[in-house]
Amino acid sequence: MKIAFCITRMDEYGGAQMHVRDLCLWLKSQGHKPIVLSGCPGKVSDFLLSQGIEFIEIPSLQRAIHLKQDYDAFHQLKEALKNLKPDIVTCHSSKAGLLGRLAAKSCKLPAIFTAHGWAFTVGVSPIPRAFYWIIEKFLSYFSDHIITVSEFDKRLALRSHIISSDKITAIHNGIPFIFENNDHHSNTDTLSLLMVARIGIQKDHKSLLMAIAKCLDQKWILNLVGGGDDSELRKMSEELQISDRVRFLGERSDIANILSKTDLFLLISHWEGLPLSILEAMRSGLPVIASDVGGVNEVVIHQKTGWLVPAGQENNLVTALRTLIPDRDRLIKMGIAGRQHFEKHFTFLEMAQKTLSVYKQVTKN
Repeated sequence: MKIAFCITRMDEYGGAQMHVRDLCLWLKSQGHKPIVLSGCPGKVSDFLLSQGIEFIEIPSLQRAIHLKQDYDAFHQLKEALKNLKPDIVTCHSSKAGLLGRLAAKSCKLPAIFTAHGWAFTVGVSPIPRAFYWIIEKFLSYFSDHIITVSEFDKRLALRSHIISSDKITAIHNGIPFIFENNDHHSNTDTLSLLMVARIGIQKDHKSLLMAIAKCLDQKWILNLVGGGDDSELRKMSEELQISDRVRFLGERSDIANILSKTDLFLLISHWEGLPLSILEAMRSGLPVIASDVGGVNEVVIHQKTGWLVPAGQENNLVTALRTLIPDRDRLIKMGIAGRQHFEKHFTFLEMAQKTLSVYKQVTKN
């Protein structure tokens, strides 16, 4: 089967990019022909090319709204799909999800949209939330099927009347299973904390900094990994007098290595789909403190594999940090339970097989 993947960017290590990358590699190994169409080529598309997977750049496709460029991107996608004649088009990320579905249907090709978290989800401001709901409702008429990465997002779509129940499937994210030495907890008294997330309005780095500043009597170092402008957060850490204990590492490609030197993983957010970063942490045998948003509670079992905190409630986050940071034995037990939970429910192969099954089902209809 020839499968065209449409995604806005391939120059950053985001969840959607890793999802597409891993699916393409697996599909190729199963005898299928994945082809990636994207704007902003970069490190991820370069890797796919090195593995023999075709990549087509769509020059005008970009994340920001720009009517002229979006119009051009639609026609570039349409022309590419006409030439490729794939069996199915699968779209990922908001802009590619919009233009990709329109281009696919203009070529009379079946189109699937994978929602890696809805833009109209709980936590998004009311006006943008209403705007994105209108767009997704319109685009549902150009969708043969929708895949959500969490049950939460499936329920949200049905509750919001985006699409009928027979045209939507929830498939939990999964990542490749690898054997690791998970006995990596530091022998020092200082606990190593890590949050991996691009700096932007979705992630709540500010609440994390304010909460961790109330734990100065405990021994910890916080590493922040992720692209974006960190100048405001650096200034904030100085004002909170924690700059000597907070490290801004920027975007990194050696996440597995950093995880191996970490004791506690954090993901503090305003909204989420089902974050791959949490799965990576659990695969590494790490306990997780995370905001209870989106499908996060489908992954993290509260007080067994980690600690869930309500979004935006700093006091609850302080309680979680002050409870877990000094309790090394509890952290280790949570990390072991998290690794077992990952192995049972969130490995890549199960996700990939379920996804391919939906692709095949749509092409038969």
